[in-house]
Formats: sequence, structure tokens, C-alpha cells
Amino acid sequence: MLIYGAGGHSKVVIDCLYSQNIEIDGVFDDNPNHISFGNFNFLGEYQSHILTEKKIILTIGNNQIRKELAQKITHQIGKSVHFQSCISPFATTESGLMIFPFAVVQAYAHIGKHVILNTHSIVEHDCKVENFVHIAPNTTLGGGVEIGEGTLIGMSATILPKVKIGKWCVIGAGAVVNKNVPDFCVAYGVPAKIKKNVII
Repeated sequence: MLIYGAGGHSKVVIDCLYSQNIEIDGVFDDNPNHISFGNFNFLGEYQSHILTEKKIILTIGNNQIRKELAQKITHQIGKSVHFQSCISPFATTESGLMIFPFAVVQAYAHIGKHVILNTHSIVEHDCKVENFVHIAPNTTLGGGVEIGEGTLIGMSATILPKVKIGKWCVIGAGAVVNKNVPDFCVAYGVPAKIKKNVII
């Protein structure tokens, strides 16, 4: 497997790959300061002709940057699933998924491309999580929740059943969301209130 991104997030992804005995074939990163990243083969800036037979994972925590990089990648996209996570056989997941230890995806949930499901996150039955979403640690999505593209759900937030959150939103840490949130909004608090718009 190839890794694109040598920041802190990639360290956890690599740990997940190791848990499945998946070898790291090389690490791309556009930041030359990351050249000393671990003991892995640092490949420098992304180049489409290198190890073309290998799959790649975008290990970038920032949703917007992850989307931008995905548009220029020509390698086939892989997945990183920690062996201590739990994905229902009736759930569906797309390429680029990064799922960390003790995360749970329940039956008939759908997880889009390049989604991060962080440690101890729970995605209940019939949820729909669009592309480039980041679900932070200890977050719970109740049954039938919908999360739009590029949205960040902060640590320990709870999204109550059947709530819909728009695209490119930010939900604050510890928030309890009991009402729909429109696109491009920041919401936090208990219960969560919309505070401002996100500028993309």
C-alpha cells in the first residue's frame, strides 16, 4: 500500500494497515519537511508513474485538502480498516475509507469515499455518510442520520436519529445535534445551535 501524507494522521493509518499485515510500500508527501518520516520509503511529491500497481490511501486529516488531492490521484484507491473495528456485512463502504480501532458501522449504513471514521466512533443503522467526511473520536451517529460531503463531526458529538447535516459543515466537540443543519454551517452546544457559516 502507498500512503499520501506524512503528518500525524498518517501514523494512525499506518498502524491500522499494520494491524491487517498490509505492507507500506512508500510514502508520498508534498512537504519536504516530512522527509524523515519513520523508517518508510519516502517518495517525495506524488508522481503517478511510481509503483502504479499499488493502491494508495490519502492520509490527510483536512477534508478539503483530501478532496483536492483525490482529484489528481491516478493510482487505484485502497482502504485502511483496523482489525479491532466492526463493519456490518450489510453496510456498504467505498474506496479511501480509513476506520480506526473500535469504530462501528452498523447494518445498512453507507460510507462514501475517503471518509475517516476515528477511534470509538459509531455509525448506526441506515446512516448515510457522504464523501470526504471526518467523524472524530467517540462520536455517535444515531440511526438514519445523513452527513453531507466534507463535513467534520467533532469529538464526542452526538447526532440524534434521522437528523440531516449538510455538506461542508463543522459540528463542534461535545455537541448534541437534534435538528437538521444546512450546508456550510458551524454548529455547537447542547443542544447544538448554528453559530456561523463556513467559508470554503
